[in-house]
Amino acid sequence: MGSLGALVKHPDDFYPLLKLKMASRHAERQIPSEPHWAFCFSMLHKVSRSFALVIQQLDTELKNAVCIFYLVLRALDTVEDDTSVATDIKVPILKEFYRHIYDPDWHFSCGTKNYKVLMDEFHHVSTAFLELEKGYQEAIEDITKRMGAGMAKFICKEVETVDDYDEYCHYVAGLVGLGLSKLFHACGTEDLAPDTLSNSMGLFLQKTNIIRDYLEDINEIPKSRMFWPRQIWGKYVNKLEDLKYEENSVKAVQCLNDMITNALIHVDDCLKYMSALPDPAIFRFCAIPQVMAIGTLALCYNNIEVFRGVVKMRRSLTAKVIDRTNTMADVYGAFYDFSCMLKAKVDKNDPSAQKTSSRLDSILKTCRDSGVLNERKSYIIPNQTNYTPLLAVLLFILLAIIFGNRGPSGPN
Repeated sequence: MGSLGALVKHPDDFYPLLKLKMASRHAERQIPSEPHWAFCFSMLHKVSRSFALVIQQLDTELKNAVCIFYLVLRALDTVEDDTSVATDIKVPILKEFYRHIYDPDWHFSCGTKNYKVLMDEFHHVSTAFLELEKGYQEAIEDITKRMGAGMAKFICKEVETVDDYDEYCHYVAGLVGLGLSKLFHACGTEDLAPDTLSNSMGLFLQKTNIIRDYLEDINEIPKSRMFWPRQIWGKYVNKLEDLKYEENSVKAVQCLNDMITNALIHVDDCLKYMSALPDPAIFRFCAIPQVMAIGTLALCYNNIEVFRGVVKMRRSLTAKVIDRTNTMADVYGAFYDFSCMLKAKVDKNDPSAQKTSSRLDSILKTCRDSGVLNERKSYIIPNQTNYTPLLAVLLFILLAIIFGNRGPSGPN
């Protein structure tokens, strides 16, 4: 019922949602027939539906390489995340993981749900990896080796400073950006992007996830693993877990705003990276997650709900991002709108307010200087058009027709 209410409130969301649903079903029907590739693409849909949808637009050769790259790193991440695995067992596996991807007989049982299936049947991923072109294999091996070593380092090291935070995010996400740039270059459609820009693409996404997932991570069982740097949260509370308690709400929001301000420093690099991508499919693959990230930060900023539950973009707005992120003009426009939304929430009494406003002003200037803001319609900031009750009625009629065609065994 909540979804229906959202559609009545935002009736122009219906078409993008419908397109997203159709695209998702189409993507699920594109699963290859070979058992190992069928496992890989089916698993991709299970561990990241949105990523699986975007990846389907890539050229087949690149699509296969990116799919395996993602699953290899997802498996590596599953080992790192499983707090039930003893450190003396986990660290050697992380360091040697880049060797295991060449061994179809290797597997290691850890993780839960779909991630456990991925680990138990990792031989399918290894088999598919061995069928990739050598250039793709070398890029995936190199990043896996470096990421595993970095993860092993931080198993035994706390994130104390902002430099530690940047280093950790580099290992787990910045290297993903570097690896994807190598894969794009290997397929022959893109120049090799500078490492600094590739790194920022990863850091912006990773920091957004770390910020958004505070409550889930702090409550993790059997023990939490947190990556908010003490150099930031230590200014507000004595212990990181104190941020979730109601009596610390003011300090929690100030700390949250400080963390978001830190993440914004990567935006200009991200915009430079995306503006240099000529291939439309690769551009969309890179741009959609970045737009989602700035949108998520705009929702999280100054929002105590980050410490109470889950804060994320409504599904219909996500559908709009996926549907309408096609050109750099769309990206500049979305970053401009979300930055305006974020700036409107800045409280001048917030300790980070001046720094936040300065970084937002820089982003807004970059977007304005692009000269293309008038080339797209905003789907974020509402326009002055008032939707009539008739449109809501038509929407309900359309929904009734759709649901009326559902038989006892599902949709016709």
